[in-house]
Amino acid sequence: MELITNLLAGLWETSGFNLLTWQNIVMILVSFVFLFFAIHKKFEPLLLVPIAFGILLANLPGSGIMDDVTLTQIFGGDGTMAGGGHWYDSGVLRIMYAGVKSSLFPCLVFLGVGAMTDFGPLLSNPISLLLGAAAQLGIYAAFIIAILLGFAPEEAASIAIIGGADGPTAIFTTSQLAPHLLAPIALAAYSYMALIPIIQPPIMKALTTKKERAVKMTQLRKVSKVEKIIFPIAVLTLVALILPSVTPLLGMLMLGNLFRECGVVDRLSDTAQNALSNIVVIMLGVTVGATANGQSFLQLQTIKIVVLGLLAFMFSTVGGVLFGKLLYLITKGKINPLIGAAGVSAVPMAARVAQNEGRKYNPTNFLLMHAMGPNVAGVIGSAVAAGFLLKMFGA
Repeated sequence: MELITNLLAGLWETSGFNLLTWQNIVMILVSFVFLFFAIHKKFEPLLLVPIAFGILLANLPGSGIMDDVTLTQIFGGDGTMAGGGHWYDSGVLRIMYAGVKSSLFPCLVFLGVGAMTDFGPLLSNPISLLLGAAAQLGIYAAFIIAILLGFAPEEAASIAIIGGADGPTAIFTTSQLAPHLLAPIALAAYSYMALIPIIQPPIMKALTTKKERAVKMTQLRKVSKVEKIIFPIAVLTLVALILPSVTPLLGMLMLGNLFRECGVVDRLSDTAQNALSNIVVIMLGVTVGATANGQSFLQLQTIKIVVLGLLAFMFSTVGGVLFGKLLYLITKGKINPLIGAAGVSAVPMAARVAQNEGRKYNPTNFLLMHAMGPNVAGVIGSAVAAGFLLKMFGA
């Protein structure tokens, strides 16, 4: 009997129930909320399901799934780390997380995004570039607020880039400027991207009138194949020469787009759009979610970052919509201000939100293609903003 009692006591002491803290419980509940939004509400499930499950995995104590065998990952000639362990002794998600810290995953995501992106709406309506630029307002507003709250310039720049609503760009920037903040910034950026259908509509409605929201825009002109081939090459060359630090990210975006448009590498384009993108999204989403361990995540600094990220995203939406209203006035009612909200970089989520909101006030409205112009411009705009911040505050 005593043996059984000792066995049960030992089992309890080593079980996750005994190791569970209130911080773990809070984050597990957060993961359940995210899963609800993803599965029941269908809010960007491709992002939110792996992120939510990663949060759940990281907060089930005792699994070691995110354990690192050493804090200083210095490899010796025999493949061992400074702490004496091998890299493969780390938790499985910690090993996978190397793709986030090295910016490999963000660059591969941009390769897939480029292959899935049609720059035609942007080329047919170049004014979309201005809407995409206006929607980066949140980046600079959040940077100023973060500085006022006492964050270092490098930290403020990393937090501010959340306002671009672009997870890969946020990871790419933070990994170079403030790697110690990578976990909360990555989680905030991807969470807000997924929650666009909740965050943006109230702002869009508050800043526009029913008449403005019901504006029906004319059909876009047809863009030639030559234009679509020249565009990614020209943009990459110009931006990379001005801001070399953003070349890896923007280069992969434009390479993917060239795969799509050149018409001679269909297999590569298909792989980038489907198999490769799906694999990277799974690994990136789960590992980003797994950084949200309760003990390290539920801190005042992390809460500040999450709040600042939300403010940045809201300011970006405001900037895009207000500039859309200005264009509405200049063109005498030919541009629907709602498409300005799509100037954030979340492709194609933000464009779909503009489409859905427009149809509520005019069932015959079809704003999706018009909104895709500012949307893809926002991808380029957030990358350019990241390059500028890296140039200003990078080593």
